[in-house]
Amino acid sequence: MAQYYTTMNLKSRFAPSPTGYLHLGNARTALFAWLAARSMNGTFILRLEDTDQQRSPDIYEKALLEDLQWFGIDWDEGPDRGGDHGPYRQMERLPLYDAYYAQLRTAGQAYPCYCSADDLAAERAVQRSAGKAPRYGGRCRYLSAEARAAREAAGMRPTLRFHIPDQGTLSVPDLVWGERHYALADLGDFVIRRSDGSPAFFFANAIDDALMGVNLVLRGEDHLTNTPRQILILQALGLPVPDYGHLPLLLGADGQPLSKRHGATSLRDLQHRGYLPAAVLNYLARLGHHYSATGFLDSVALAQGFALTQISRAPSHFDMVQLQHWQHEAVQSLDDAAVWNWLAPHLQDKVPRGREMSFVAAARANIVLPADALDWAERCFATPVMAAEAAEAIIGVSPGFWSAAQTTLQAAGGDYRLWTKALQQASGQRGKALFMPLRAALTGLTHGPELAALLPL
Repeated sequence: MAQYYTTMNLKSRFAPSPTGYLHLGNARTALFAWLAARSMNGTFILRLEDTDQQRSPDIYEKALLEDLQWFGIDWDEGPDRGGDHGPYRQMERLPLYDAYYAQLRTAGQAYPCYCSADDLAAERAVQRSAGKAPRYGGRCRYLSAEARAAREAAGMRPTLRFHIPDQGTLSVPDLVWGERHYALADLGDFVIRRSDGSPAFFFANAIDDALMGVNLVLRGEDHLTNTPRQILILQALGLPVPDYGHLPLLLGADGQPLSKRHGATSLRDLQHRGYLPAAVLNYLARLGHHYSATGFLDSVALAQGFALTQISRAPSHFDMVQLQHWQHEAVQSLDDAAVWNWLAPHLQDKVPRGREMSFVAAARANIVLPADALDWAERCFATPVMAAEAAEAIIGVSPGFWSAAQTTLQAAGGDYRLWTKALQQASGQRGKALFMPLRAALTGLTHGPELAALLPL
């Protein structure tokens, strides 16, 4: 297997099962596959592996397309836009697989298996008790035609298994992990068609990649053991084998698999909390990939800086604090009008008409999420909630200070610099003793945007 793509013919894909909202681990996989294609002016395919019909309601397919579009990932071929290699839903491709099943059976490389779930469970239990790795023992591999006919007559619906040689080794180059070697005897004959006629993942996934011209497959390292089986299928059918690269797992900051306890775990969660897609792009692109540029990048620059050789083998740790850093960078990359367009749906008319741009200009450096903007809108245009540290900053300040503050503010006509200069002269206070009580009284906090910009609001 070799890298036979060039800057013009690389074709990668993202092939999710639409059984839930797009998890951040799968979102990163989609992003890396997309960046690889865009970095070489190649083609990116979206394909839906929807053979698990009970767990693939239309709502999840719709959500998947919406979430990828929000994320900024586009595709050249897919279920919603077609292409030269469709259809792009696996359930619409079932007739395509029949010829390949027949080809494998004719060549003696696949056979019907009548073992029940109980039979297989019992076999695995015996193997485990003997200290062996569970694998199918091949009991149906050499059934006679008469024995198969008898089972069919009894109403038994077989699966179809791929016949793996009992000896030999398969070497699999991996773009991330390097060359790996698999003893064929350890793999065991595996199911390529279920008893209900639907294709197993090993089979349909590999066939679709070959028929769609995919020559680069980037996916999670949980697929490492699937890859040798899929290569054997493609070799048996004389179909092209893509290059494979398996991405290390995405973990929480505590080193455990990413889950709800780590906060948002899907793109939809982050979108609902007000994160900008550019922030998520910048963060996920760096989880397991090294960029020489350390600052905020747009999607074009992220693609230009992406290289397969820069993918790390180490597990990546998702950290909400780091995501918030990139969120802040993303907010600061926008102009004031774009910031307001992002915030407006979340502010519920808290900012008076005509004050939108001045509010954004004053508060944007202290806004990470829309909740921050809502808080500052209430502090500017309503009665601010007094924080404990703000109350402490006010306690002990003489009544004369506040009287002077009010008088000088009126005299200065709201001009912050004139006001604070006059108040300094009138009160004798300067520095922290002057500014901290003012900030606390005006905003209810002892930190935040520049008071000169906040005062007019």
